[in-house]
Amino acid sequence: MMMRVGPMGPIGRPGDPPVTRQQIRPGTVRRIIPYAKPYRWGLALLLSVTALDAIITAVNPLLIAFVIDDGIIPRRVAVVVGIALAIVVLALVDALANYIQARMSARIGQGVTYDLRTRVFSHVQRQPLAFFTRSQTGSLVSRLNTDVVGAQQAITTLLSQTVDTVLTLIVVVAAMFYLSWQVSVIALITVPFLLFPGKVIGKRLQRLTRETMQLNASMGSLTTERFNVGGAMLAKLYGRPDEESAVFATQAERVRDVGVRQTVTGRAFGIIMALISALILALAYGLGGILVIDHAFKIGVLVALVALITRLFGPVNQLSNMQINVLTALVSFDRVFEVLDLKPLIAERPGATALPRACGNGMAPEIEFDRVSFRYPTAAEVSLASLESIALPMPERGDTEWILHEVSFVAPAGKLTALVGPSGAGKTTITHLVPRFYDPGSGLVRIGGYDLRDLTLKSLHDTIGVVTQDAHLFHDTIRANLAYARPGATEQELVEACKAARIWELVASLSNGLDTVVGERGYRLSGGEKQRVALARLLLKAPSVVVLDEATAHLDSESEAAIQRALQIALAGRTSLVIAHRLSTVREADQILVIDEGRITQRGTHEELLAAGGLYADLYRTQFARQEATEGGLAGEVPTGNGPVR
Repeated sequence: MMMRVGPMGPIGRPGDPPVTRQQIRPGTVRRIIPYAKPYRWGLALLLSVTALDAIITAVNPLLIAFVIDDGIIPRRVAVVVGIALAIVVLALVDALANYIQARMSARIGQGVTYDLRTRVFSHVQRQPLAFFTRSQTGSLVSRLNTDVVGAQQAITTLLSQTVDTVLTLIVVVAAMFYLSWQVSVIALITVPFLLFPGKVIGKRLQRLTRETMQLNASMGSLTTERFNVGGAMLAKLYGRPDEESAVFATQAERVRDVGVRQTVTGRAFGIIMALISALILALAYGLGGILVIDHAFKIGVLVALVALITRLFGPVNQLSNMQINVLTALVSFDRVFEVLDLKPLIAERPGATALPRACGNGMAPEIEFDRVSFRYPTAAEVSLASLESIALPMPERGDTEWILHEVSFVAPAGKLTALVGPSGAGKTTITHLVPRFYDPGSGLVRIGGYDLRDLTLKSLHDTIGVVTQDAHLFHDTIRANLAYARPGATEQELVEACKAARIWELVASLSNGLDTVVGERGYRLSGGEKQRVALARLLLKAPSVVVLDEATAHLDSESEAAIQRALQIALAGRTSLVIAHRLSTVREADQILVIDEGRITQRGTHEELLAAGGLYADLYRTQFARQEATEGGLAGEVPTGNGPVR
């Protein structure tokens, strides 16, 4: 069977490292309190009606004693009717209290869920790109949904349950002593036997709960990867459905086994509690019956005592279960806090300033790399080391393996700078530093003379527009994908952007036009069509700085010719940094930087670099010459060797 490495080790191996050894971090309970503060008045009402419900629970058995001893046995009809009416009134009040309790619990619970979800989502959105390269989508979604729902139960259900349990115990015990201190003492002596199983079994259920959560998150990640269009296509192309099913079955098997252990453990707890409860009732009936025979108290008192003891079991059982429920809820809160505690690797400095719209020469700012060296961060550096169900177990590069080595250059304002070089040379890494997806390990990146770390991220991202080779589109309409760059764009502006990107003719031919849904990641469109929609989105944003990472790689000759004409207009007056894929881009560049092994080995214009020989001349002969020989340099796609980003 195919082995798959998952967040907790190779899936299916009996010797997997146990995640159940994790403990809830200190201070988790204290951190929950701020989430309850906005709902303090609702909580006060919830706790008030919960207290009322607890009192009614203890009062009813006393009324039963009175109706038997003071009404039924002495044949006093008025007393029987009066107590019966009192029981009805209490039942109505209790029903109203239960309704208010359910309503307030739901409102507060959903409010807490909303607060947690929005905060987690917002926090994850601010994480650096490195976070997402090491994260499993399914695990993040699990924390946003399952764990958040489990966490809100700690504030509503458990809080009201705690008050109800404590008050019920107090009132019931007081009523029992009022009726018979002898039976009450015997009953209370047995209470520790009811609490002990909860203490022992609760710890085991806590560990099983955490393991279940993490296994479900791992299984969710697998299904998310396999059920999106790209994953499904890959699985079909490589034709291994049996292996894929086996991998999923192995994960599902682990979830099943843990679920069985969790159910059996919980059931064993219930059986033990039921057995102890039966023994306590036997003692109560035996001792109480003897006292009734000896005329120590009346039969109604015995019936009331047994009813109170039965009501005592509920709170005591809840007290035992509460340990389990509280620990379970704390596990959920702890997992949510793990995400909220992640410190973004890329953050604004205090007092960061906005990048002026007009800087450098005219509107477009100059880009400068000053002795920049860079290596990709490890898992620990992006704060993922503790999140076993999120951080992918990928091997780390050595600390000394730098991707860029003291790279220095200036991309002149309003000019086109092209980056060329073999696969893995560091071209895309350079483009990732410009919008500050990452910070350099040493050296400075400046835009318009400003250190990127001194600028607000919003102003930086408003200034820069990026189109990558694998343009991403949301599972939404063309209109929504375009408007993502400029939410307030008018219909005419959307149309003009599509025309400039040479995609309007296609959009207009669709039955729903701009309201056509493109499918997940835009898979209903061809590669070239997706790329042109992405370019239209860029043109709609109209940034001062444009970064193109092989943005025309998926276009055929005719489409590229149209896009090149559009880009000539779009890039005019803008600072452009382009990873060159086609000869036309290289020839039109004001400056060409040749990147090799993380260093700039050559720089100049197309003619200057050809005359100088070296790596650029070699690349030209092996990659670009065939393009030049066909259709004036606009042939079909010719591989450049640009592979995975380093």
